[in-house]
Amino acid sequence: MSEQLPPPNMATDMGMRRFGRVNWLGLYTLMMREVIRFSSVWSQTVLAPLITAGLFLLVFDLAIGSQRGSVMGVPFSHFLAPGILMMTVIQNAFANTASSLVISKIQGNIVDSLMPPLSPMELVVGYTLGGVARGFAVGLAVMIVCFPVLGLGIAHPIWAVLFLGLASAMLALVGLLAGIVSDRFDQMNAITNFIVTPASFLSGTFYSIDILPPVLQMVTRYNPIFYLIDGMRYAVIGVSDTSPVTGALFCSGLTLVLGVWSWRWFTTGYRLKS
Repeated sequence: MSEQLPPPNMATDMGMRRFGRVNWLGLYTLMMREVIRFSSVWSQTVLAPLITAGLFLLVFDLAIGSQRGSVMGVPFSHFLAPGILMMTVIQNAFANTASSLVISKIQGNIVDSLMPPLSPMELVVGYTLGGVARGFAVGLAVMIVCFPVLGLGIAHPIWAVLFLGLASAMLALVGLLAGIVSDRFDQMNAITNFIVTPASFLSGTFYSIDILPPVLQMVTRYNPIFYLIDGMRYAVIGVSDTSPVTGALFCSGLTLVLGVWSWRWFTTGYRLKS
């Protein structure tokens, strides 16, 4: 009788345990691929959003800045700058992950990301870190170039870093989910135009929610982007509509939910392996 072989080590066959509990090299490689992807076209991914943010600040300040007076005890341009900053960050963090997945689907090389020995969680983290890197790159560019022109500093640097990270991570995960469900750019653009952009514009970017009717104030408080903008406003000018602690906890919880949701879809291969 032939000798019966022991059952195979599934973890070894899958190629995961040889890298340890976490495939740090693979995770770093995926993250750097995403970073290099946007940094290689920096004029489109960093310079263009910087110019757009500068134009927003210039146009609004020239158009209504002198007539608007102070808001929350600060000049209107100072009130406006954190909102424009965060609006730019979230749009670019979203675009980084969403476009990466959609391009891979269109070009037919999504398998190159799914086949390496990376767990679903490592894929989620790698893509998200790429989006976070782009969000920080754009946010720092706006701070370095636009804030000195306005005579604006950072009142609470730690809060600024925290909300930059939360905004970038949250919208990178939203972009990841959008990239999974989208097979074409027009589908991704529909999510951008009908969800991300309206949510960012209707979140207190250009106004304090104190001027809104009570019903709209309540609706706005369910918009997570409101807390990101309000938290950054506190970090920059030291005043806000709500407590930054409340905003940070709300956005952290939502980011965790989005992360689990993304992990689940990568685990099942939803709209990725078909």
